[in-house]
Amino acid sequence: MCVRPACGVGGHMVLVTGATGFVGSALLARLQRDGIVVRAAVRKLGHTISPDVQCVRVADLGPDTDWGHALSGVEIVVHAAARVHVMHDGLADPLSAYRQVNVAGTLNLAQQAAKAGVRRFVFLSSVKVNGEATEQGLPFFADGLPAPCDPYGVSKLEAEQGLRRVAAETGMEVVFIRPPLVYGPNVKANFLTMMRWLDRGVPLPLGAVHNQRSMVALGNLVDLMVVCLYHPCAAGQVFLVSDGEDLSTTQLLSRLGEALGRPARLIPVPSGWLEAGARIIGRQVVAQRLLGSLQVDISKTRTLLGWVPPMSVAEGLRQTADEWLASQRRH
Repeated sequence: MCVRPACGVGGHMVLVTGATGFVGSALLARLQRDGIVVRAAVRKLGHTISPDVQCVRVADLGPDTDWGHALSGVEIVVHAAARVHVMHDGLADPLSAYRQVNVAGTLNLAQQAAKAGVRRFVFLSSVKVNGEATEQGLPFFADGLPAPCDPYGVSKLEAEQGLRRVAAETGMEVVFIRPPLVYGPNVKANFLTMMRWLDRGVPLPLGAVHNQRSMVALGNLVDLMVVCLYHPCAAGQVFLVSDGEDLSTTQLLSRLGEALGRPARLIPVPSGWLEAGARIIGRQVVAQRLLGSLQVDISKTRTLLGWVPPMSVAEGLRQTADEWLASQRRH
């Protein structure tokens, strides 16, 4: 039986890649608060990172990147850098581009990390390794059969498979975390678009959507990542993560509107009508995200690590809304 340590990693050096990104910057702030010695790998110096954090400039993530200076003295690597998912990727061969960064770049880092004596490598993967959608009430499980549907998901799965080989060959511990939609302060993409719609009072035909989707507040994801730095049971495991409360799109918009102080104007249009309209205009992918279900089961994460999401959905939405409203006042 594994027992969660009473304290963190102490003076052990943690290297964070993707340190200026949405997740990486939040992780840096948390590690600092916890008194953990942290180093940030950045593509260029001058980012607004705390002066207490040591920054090391590293070239773009790729198969030939030199990580020697960044890995010196490091015991744990958290790899959050990636070529992120793009909704409308215009490249002729997007899978090749994802593989160059997310697979070859990741494995190059891992091999150099193992050679440098890194003990543990925490890899921020994606629920897209599991797939794009679930039947309502039939969630993805951490150890279920992977079924990625797009180039990004394929690249993350291939990176996981390669990291397992590196771990087997070198003895370096590897941990895999697969988050679904992450939201929180400074969120971008579709979640930001929804906040803008709600703030402007745009009527939305999403008042009768009865899907179920798992999400994870940024604070909850970061908390799990910190646990995975040192927990003895985390080594070699895949973990799914969520807030522990799934919402329909209708519920999400209603609750996000409350957090913004802008009641959502939702029109109850049947989901079947919306799906048919999306097919006509070629927006099936967007419709799937708004109308389809994607649920994850986090019982393994809870049981093996003793982890409970420290932040409720209500608090996560409130923090997200408060930061966005404050940013609007600043501009």
